[in-house]
Amino acid sequence: MSEMLMEIAQRIRALRAMEEVSQEEMARRCDVTLEEYQQYEAGGKDFSFSFIYNVAKILGVDVVDILTGDSPKLSNVSLVRKGQGLKINRRDAYDYRHLAYTFKGKMSEPFLVTVEPAPESEKPVLHEHSGQEFNYRLEGTMALYIGEAIYVLEEGDSIYFNSAVPHAMRAMNGHTARFLAVVMGQMDE
Repeated sequence: MSEMLMEIAQRIRALRAMEEVSQEEMARRCDVTLEEYQQYEAGGKDFSFSFIYNVAKILGVDVVDILTGDSPKLSNVSLVRKGQGLKINRRDAYDYRHLAYTFKGKMSEPFLVTVEPAPESEKPVLHEHSGQEFNYRLEGTMALYIGEAIYVLEEGDSIYFNSAVPHAMRAMNGHTARFLAVVMGQMDE
């Protein structure tokens, strides 16, 4: 179990307790079993970005609060230089770089995502979270699984979708794929 995983689990436990939300309620609202939720809080199960995004929304904090324990402080501008960004490694094949991690009160979560190719026999794990998502393909070819549909995106293609529908991506043709992902919450909440 990694130290980072344990720290994230500890922050989730503490925030949930501060907000006086039960584990049962969190499990229900995150659409996971109580046992699975308890594994997350114990640091025994790795987090998907979707899970962290949902927890942050439920607890009324920024995703960065959960990932780093350091609240964003800027409210007018957040500059991230080329090759920088808050690195979030949730899975071996994915590299996420948060591109507005210092901005307080964000209306969206922008990421530069790099996906390494996976064996064709490996079935992608679908995840969902509330809101909507926009992806813009920067390089490589990628299959984006949304519900039962599969969309193949080439460099320069974009897609906007309901992120409450289970989704996953896979780099194709044995090459790395990079894309800009912008996750947006529901505006009426």
